[in-house]
Amino acid sequence: MTATPAWPPRSAPRLFVDQPLAIGASLRIEGNQAHYLVNVMRLAEGAPVKLFDDISGEYLARVTARGKRDITLTLESLLRTREAVPDFWLCAAPIKKARFDFLAEKACELGVARFVPVLTDRAVVDKVKDDRLRGTMIEAAEQCERTALPVIAPLTRLDALLKSWPEGRHLFFADERLHEDRGVSFSQALTRHSGPAAVLIGPEGGFTDAENAAIRSHPAAVPVSLGPRILRAETAAIAATAVWMASLGDWVA
Repeated sequence: MTATPAWPPRSAPRLFVDQPLAIGASLRIEGNQAHYLVNVMRLAEGAPVKLFDDISGEYLARVTARGKRDITLTLESLLRTREAVPDFWLCAAPIKKARFDFLAEKACELGVARFVPVLTDRAVVDKVKDDRLRGTMIEAAEQCERTALPVIAPLTRLDALLKSWPEGRHLFFADERLHEDRGVSFSQALTRHSGPAAVLIGPEGGFTDAENAAIRSHPAAVPVSLGPRILRAETAAIAATAVWMASLGDWVA
């Protein structure tokens, strides 16, 4: 007997919509998203589309009207509620555009709840375009079937970040000097520090001595080593996030 095809098909286009969604609602899509559905995917009336809103979840919609530059979608059913997200923040000094975009993309894929650009003394970049980072995260979420997006915090100076740090949240910071001193590894530290957490990654040149001292003196700070190899800033951030997710996040069986 022939198997019943999956519905909606996995090949159905999937888009983020920046407004609350509900069953029965009709949305008129314009701009780049309409161009994608009309001219790239060439969807006909009745074709399925998956939509998510970062609020309630993912919905099945159908094309109910199609123009040259716009398309109307009507929501039929809720496919999934918004996913639970581990309480983990990634705080990272801005680096060159392409690499910081790459880091934002991977932060979304890995399930980071909050992405915090942190301005440090040695940062080679002192401005961040939130809309570009958000666009990168949206594309990642669309492709990876996520129903939640990380919150993007404003660019914050390190001293201001430390001053306003919330009580009860561990601040793990990658300190390359620890390996030389045979300091505690990140995975070892996680066995003793569970609960809400963040990891702080410095710029290409690392933290200055003054910054390192300021971080170490903070009551929430936990200095950790990411191993014997020198890692680029974006690699260190991705590796640290993966270690936390595997130890205390939603990768744990």
